[in-house]
Amino acid sequence: MSLLNKNGLIFGFFCCIVFVLSLNSLYSRGLLSFAVYKELQVSRETPAALVAKLDASLNFGYLEAYLNTFLTSAKKHFMVGLPVTYFVFTDLPEKALNITVFHQHNIKIIKVKKYNRWQDISMMRMKTISEVIDTVLQHNFNYVFCFDVDQIFTARFGSEALGESVALLHAHYYKLPKNRFTYDRNPKSKACMTEGDYYYHAAVFGGTCKKVKALADYCYLNIMEDKMNDVEALWHDESHLNKYFWLNKPTKLLSPEYCWDRSLPKNDILIKRLVWAPKDYKKLRIP
Repeated sequence: MSLLNKNGLIFGFFCCIVFVLSLNSLYSRGLLSFAVYKELQVSRETPAALVAKLDASLNFGYLEAYLNTFLTSAKKHFMVGLPVTYFVFTDLPEKALNITVFHQHNIKIIKVKKYNRWQDISMMRMKTISEVIDTVLQHNFNYVFCFDVDQIFTARFGSEALGESVALLHAHYYKLPKNRFTYDRNPKSKACMTEGDYYYHAAVFGGTCKKVKALADYCYLNIMEDKMNDVEALWHDESHLNKYFWLNKPTKLLSPEYCWDRSLPKNDILIKRLVWAPKDYKKLRIP
């Protein structure tokens, strides 16, 4: 697995958004309240970073269909006023360069390994997240955030989302009774759950480097054990992520406004900060 020179992560068709700043800078810009600033402050000033990992399918059309819109909307709404560098990870870097947005932003392209199934792309990202945090990010940054690429920012997504361990409530399940949560119920899988508290969406997760690495390591090791036993969790890495957060409670929950499906009926979610892009999996995903 190829790793990055600096400030990036992930394999397959991925893009990473990185901004680097100190906690003092966040506070001085009015992006953190004093109470939150004091909570996050460490004994000496260290860099804070946000890395957004955006995964897509191996099919180049998937990246082409979503990346431009994602990056354009991120520029408008994601951590506005903070310095941002984009990292794109693909096994076809020469084609990625043809996307218009690359000529409009500070973007780095990294060539990485190819996988044949979108399920494996989704699951195996956990290994790469862990590796890059271990070798690069933990030495320079405080925070890591991960996003799927097939989404669009529509309103402020700022420093209020920072936390030690951040999980997102899934828009389809946050109002449903627990017996309707789609946890993995197969006792042969390491992701199997007989009970839980919430259903979390793997399209957005983050936190400190230490906490995100712990999540990634847990998911990867259990995914690999399942593979050795010829088992695949119901919702792949999301099933393992839900098991992790059941055993290791997140310190911050993001409401579905931070990842909303516009096909759902209008309800109490008044502000949609990040929304699902229209899906065309039959055309864009490899089975």
